[in-house]
Amino acid sequence: MIKKVVIAAAGKGTRMLHLATDKPKHLIAVNDRPFLYYVLTNLKKAGIDEMILVVGHKKERMAEFAEKHKREFDITLVDQFALAGTEKYGTAIPVACARAFVGGEDFVVIFGDNLYSPKDISNVAQEDAFNYVSGFRHDHPEKYGVFLHDGEFLKDVIEKPKEFVSDIINTGLMKFTPEIFDAITRVGVSPRGEYELTDAIRALAEKGRVKIRKIEDYWFDFGNPDDVKKISEFLNEK
Repeated sequence: MIKKVVIAAAGKGTRMLHLATDKPKHLIAVNDRPFLYYVLTNLKKAGIDEMILVVGHKKERMAEFAEKHKREFDITLVDQFALAGTEKYGTAIPVACARAFVGGEDFVVIFGDNLYSPKDISNVAQEDAFNYVSGFRHDHPEKYGVFLHDGEFLKDVIEKPKEFVSDIINTGLMKFTPEIFDAITRVGVSPRGEYELTDAIRALAEKGRVKIRKIEDYWFDFGNPDDVKKISEFLNEK
């Protein structure tokens, strides 16, 4: 059973405005608990209990969180800025920084500002020789990265397509074998000036190494101030 997760949580959260001036956005309170608390709780319910938290911005606040909740969660803090510097940016960087802590095991990857159900986490955490990404059918796929697929196999990832190619969008919930690390080492800087994890995923998909699982329960992206109320109401209903 997969036991490790890499949680990317080094960013500033600029869209959260005044709510994140003194803390990473992952620690903004929802119903009197940091948002990250719910993320880790659902991971633990899915059976994944070794949390590798990749931090950077306001890392001292993340350290305080880890200390406060050490009896509930097994958290290892990884300082992205210390390992990769502050100039390298992109979704591939936190995964690369976690390599020594993952070892030779399969592992799940999420971004710390996304909330998934234990069921959907379990669905993507398949313990086999393949890598997995999770998709969600969306009415406006042009705003996201979308998956091209052949049955359950991922064929390509198209970022914000101007013309319709697929309505299955990338939700950022993934499972990797250690082969992802070598794929990341071959990733160059994208036109946006970033090191994109999707470029590494695309390379593995070309070899038939990536499968897709669809989100069946729920997915929340905690990116804007309005999301605090939205997620609060959802949690209260549950």
